[in-house]
Amino acid sequence: MHSINGRTWVVRWMYAVAIVHLLVGFALPWIGNLPVFDSYHRTVENVFWTNGAPESARAQQIWWISLFGPTIQGLSLWMWALIYIGDRHCSRFAWGSLFIGIAVWAPQDMLISLRADAWIHVWIDCFASMTMLPPLLWLWWHDRTE
Repeated sequence: MHSINGRTWVVRWMYAVAIVHLLVGFALPWIGNLPVFDSYHRTVENVFWTNGAPESARAQQIWWISLFGPTIQGLSLWMWALIYIGDRHCSRFAWGSLFIGIAVWAPQDMLISLRADAWIHVWIDCFASMTMLPPLLWLWWHDRTE
């Protein structure tokens, strides 16, 4: 029986992260206006309109979320390609590129969210960063001797 090493598990985790990004990106254009997200929309709207947002603001927010979906889909495919290259070639460059891309994106995204007092986005960014950065750093370190 073939045993699975730690590297294999971490690479599988990264593939799972890429698949989740693909699925979320695919879903966003279709689910952004569902009633289950009303609370989320109100939270964001309250950041900008303390006395209630105009109806057109909700429509614009749903449009932005829908537009963000294909962006996430594209990102997930680039992630998948770099994960594949990193896995097949034990490429520190691939792992480092993913790590740096997230390390550049996350603080900026968090700062923009903090400026708008949109804490839900800060927490989402923190969660995303913590699920990706440690495994990528581990893979980058692990593959230094391969």
